[in-house]
Amino acid sequence: MNRPWRRSSLLVGGVLTVAMVAMALVSLVWTPYPPTKIDILHKLAAPSAAHLLGTDPFGRDVLSMIMAGARSSLSVALIAVVVGAGIGIPLGALASAMGGWIDNLVMRATDLAFAFPALLTAVMITALAGPGAVNAMLAIGIFNIPVFARVARGAALAVRAQEFVMAARATGRGEAAIMWRHVLPNISAVLLVQATIQFALAIVADAGLSYLGLGTQPPFPSWGRMLNDAQTFIYRAPLLAVFPGVAITLSVLGLNLLGDGLRDLLDPRLSRER
Repeated sequence: MNRPWRRSSLLVGGVLTVAMVAMALVSLVWTPYPPTKIDILHKLAAPSAAHLLGTDPFGRDVLSMIMAGARSSLSVALIAVVVGAGIGIPLGALASAMGGWIDNLVMRATDLAFAFPALLTAVMITALAGPGAVNAMLAIGIFNIPVFARVARGAALAVRAQEFVMAARATGRGEAAIMWRHVLPNISAVLLVQATIQFALAIVADAGLSYLGLGTQPPFPSWGRMLNDAQTFIYRAPLLAVFPGVAITLSVLGLNLLGDGLRDLLDPRLSRER
């Protein structure tokens, strides 16, 4: 019997991802202290009952900033994945259905996009458009487009070669109907797994942009900028770098494990092997 709860990667990944989402949602209505509240008298305080994770050089509560930073990272990553999937999947599906010069055009465009490193591309776009969370979302989302386009095209081509699609075509169904009723439902699992992977990569990219000062801008907290601020005090208060680093690591680990677990769960070939 197929018991997904016995797959440790799915379970651990689900728990970590749910915890990250829950932390971000809770921060909408409650944090131990206002994330932007400055209290110079208690700056660089060690973890205690009053401040569970201590305070930063401005006396801001680190736990509150971590919680608010989760909201920022999730927002940027979610919009970036939606932008990438919303444009990339239709492009990949169109390329697989039309073939010919349209397929070549889409694939050469994705090749060109992959010629540039993802973070470097995002840095270039945000540097030209200006720093900020919105531009970071767009920059990361633009890089996600060719990823989803390639995955959607490859998966769609594999499905379109199946006999049930040929039978549907023989009955007179149009390409649009075949894509909507037969191809997209059968590639949704692959796209879902890819979305979790891109979500994790988007969190890392957002942290990198924020670290460079091109992502979420002050005074709103972000994990990347917390790492940037902590480097000045790395010897005096090393935990300032540890906490946001652990938050990024656990978030990315959870999403990657969740993607692996979903792949095992949704891929019928892997289910039969088990």
